[in-house]
Amino acid sequence: MNSIFTRRSVRQFAQKTVEPEKIDKMLRAGMQAPSAYNQQCWEFIVVRGVENLEELSKIHQYSACLKGADVGIIILGNKDKMKMPYFWEQDLGACTQNVMLQATELGLGTVWFGTAPVEEHIKFVRDLYDLGENLVPYSILAVGYPQSEDANKFVDRFDETKIRYIG
Repeated sequence: MNSIFTRRSVRQFAQKTVEPEKIDKMLRAGMQAPSAYNQQCWEFIVVRGVENLEELSKIHQYSACLKGADVGIIILGNKDKMKMPYFWEQDLGACTQNVMLQATELGLGTVWFGTAPVEEHIKFVRDLYDLGENLVPYSILAVGYPQSEDANKFVDRFDETKIRYIG
């Protein structure tokens, strides 16, 4: 579980192709996330190609680094599969983190761009990929090999003052 402690937001990527088998492993890890009532309402769009990533990077002002990534992964919630619709965001949060942790384990870097619940971001992705109302874009990950070798390094964030023990 070293990846929990070494994962960082990576915004600068080397010009190196992410192998298809690594993308597959990341998506498999995402699908292993826990989900309420085992609804597994996640779906994915894998975006490759300079022009496609540049277009996706226009979603908001902080997503410019998508242009330098090799892969973009959009994680969507499918409303038709939401048996417990009030927990889908927690499910997709766990899914997103699993993808990121697997990427770190594979020597890749990621950064998470929030999409839901911001309506203009949801609309942007839906319009860009002609998605129906049943698909809700939840998060976008920029993925690639980090430009810096120490991009995913341990930083101790433990803060004892944030813990309360009862009993």
